Amino acid sequence: MSNDSTAPTAGTTTSTAGSRMATAAGTWVAVGPAGTVGSIHRTHDGFAIRVRDDADYHGAYPTLDVAKSALHARLGAGADRPEFIEH
Repeated sequence: MSNDSTAPTAGTTTSTAGSRMATAAGTWVAVGPAGTVGSIHRTHDGFAIRVRDDADYHGAYPTLDVAKSALHARLGAGADRPEFIEH
């Protein structure tokens, strides 16, 4: 695979728009009653979230707890708080 590919490589996460975010190790999958509802990824700037079928990652949250709260809020009013599983 060439280096100019938009596919993720070790140490990076990539949105479908092709922008790359360098990451340190760390991904958490958010699981709700209906299955996987999103994910949180550690970046050099903190943590970024992606909900369901969003094409892009959102935010630069300073802590994992803040990122979890942000992901839960993006699920919408009345959504159960998902379980976060380190992946």
